[in-house]
Amino acid sequence: MTDEGAANEQSVVDGLAFDPDRDRGVLTPSDREFLLGRKTDYTDHSKKQKRNRIRRRVRNALLDFTILFDHLDERDRETVFDPEDEERDAYTRGITDTLAFLHLGTMGYSTPFKQMLARGVSKGEQELAGSDYRMVNVEFNVDPVGRIDVDEVVEKLDDGRFDELTDEELRAFARLLAESGEFSAAPIREGIKGQMDEFAERAAEAADRREERIDELTD
Repeated sequence: MTDEGAANEQSVVDGLAFDPDRDRGVLTPSDREFLLGRKTDYTDHSKKQKRNRIRRRVRNALLDFTILFDHLDERDRETVFDPEDEERDAYTRGITDTLAFLHLGTMGYSTPFKQMLARGVSKGEQELAGSDYRMVNVEFNVDPVGRIDVDEVVEKLDDGRFDELTDEELRAFARLLAESGEFSAAPIREGIKGQMDEFAERAAEAADRREERIDELTD
């Protein structure tokens, strides 16, 4: 994606989140104007009061999620997470930023974020299964991406040794490519789309062969 395309996409995402006429959520329209610096005629005392009110609302919003999880109808929940296509990126960013906010806010909290995340996913799985006997293993680790050996990654790609590539190498290499002035994804987009169709077809064939093989082994 070109810089201009990325900027346009970001403006669409930001446009919905920062729309002053958007309905009230946790924040009132006045709260948004205050935090975004669009309204500055506050005294030091009124700024302090404003921040206190925002903190109280955020805390009460966290408590409200207990009620939402236990009592909001499934259909209502599904509707919340089914936005219009043109708004989907904005809501995806909102969900991502919610997790980022919780991750930062719970650092030093009495219960580690990792533990609360595991509990939350487990509760969701039990709700889906309709049983407390639904037990899952939730893994969450924060591993910083360090320096990668670019020559080694290129050699693996050239040799087709894709299974040897680590997630760390893939993420770092993709970012390096995207930030490189020598590379632009736009010209090769259509070619890659065509390859993806072929890749998906081969993956589906492999899955079918796997199922057939399992049937043979279990007969």
